[in-house]
Amino acid sequence: MNYINKLAAGVFLASLTAVSTVQAERIVLTNDDGLTSNIKALYTALKAAGHDVVVSIPCYGQSGMGAAVNYLRPVTPLTQPCLNNAAPAGAPGVGPVTKTEDGFDYSDFHYVSGTPVMATMRGMDVLAQARWGAAPDLVLSGPNEGQNVGSIVNGSGTVSNTQFAAAQGIPAIALSAGQNTTGVKDAAGNYSDNPLSAVIAQLSVRLVEELKAKAGTGPLLPDRSALNINFPDNATLDSKWAFARHGTYDKYSIKFVDDLSKDPVAQAYGLGGVPYPGVTISFNTEEPTKQQNHDESVVIDKGKIAITTMQVGFDANPIQQLITSLKLRGLNK
Repeated sequence: MNYINKLAAGVFLASLTAVSTVQAERIVLTNDDGLTSNIKALYTALKAAGHDVVVSIPCYGQSGMGAAVNYLRPVTPLTQPCLNNAAPAGAPGVGPVTKTEDGFDYSDFHYVSGTPVMATMRGMDVLAQARWGAAPDLVLSGPNEGQNVGSIVNGSGTVSNTQFAAAQGIPAIALSAGQNTTGVKDAAGNYSDNPLSAVIAQLSVRLVEELKAKAGTGPLLPDRSALNINFPDNATLDSKWAFARHGTYDKYSIKFVDDLSKDPVAQAYGLGGVPYPGVTISFNTEEPTKQQNHDESVVIDKGKIAITTMQVGFDANPIQQLITSLKLRGLNK
């Protein structure tokens, strides 16, 4: 049975166990970007669908921080305003979003001056308990401003948030959209709302509703698993969904260079006058092989929404474990 047929069989068997609709109403919404157009739009759409939502986000953009946590380091007052003026300099290191000038209701929004996983932890450990006296039914991370596909997920705060939540037994979904969903920054540091964010939000709610319809009296997702969802740049409400895998094809090419000022990609980002080492990122120009047709990067390049099921942890598959055990069987001789 091939990869897609196995997935389809699993979905069919899961649907047979659904006996009634379960309400996944208590949601912690987080991300790794801070107060963005995407998270505002998703919050609005979730509330309109009847969900009870608590938002816990990093104060500043934290892309690439992965699963980092600042253990036993006090979260001190802000030395500068949060992204999108979510809170001013001098405000506590954690607290409610205080932005008011755009007329949006931020009463459910909270920030953490820390890593993405720290924001997720506060949402689960503090805000959810204060709100519901219990863990959330679901953790949603994103939508990220840029897709998280291939090997880049290893450093993704968006994905790491869901890995952390799923390890605690909470169903979790990472959502990532194109960079074209970012709002426009004005001179005062405020970001506009991007109309594409509303499209991604509606698609995300559709996904949650589909999971609810099939869950019956059970959990939304299998135990110790999470979803990685990647929307194509040109996503519309009519975009098709497709099962995918992390695979081996990378949408992005990442490398360390000793002089950013000489790197054409860094130059395009205005770093031509910065003669320092650093990491640069560009798009992969190599064509995928036939075996990579179901990889996330390839699926979204075809204009489809990629659905990838993730496990929690780092266990290898049984075949890989067997091969390794055979190679090392002489250790105890």
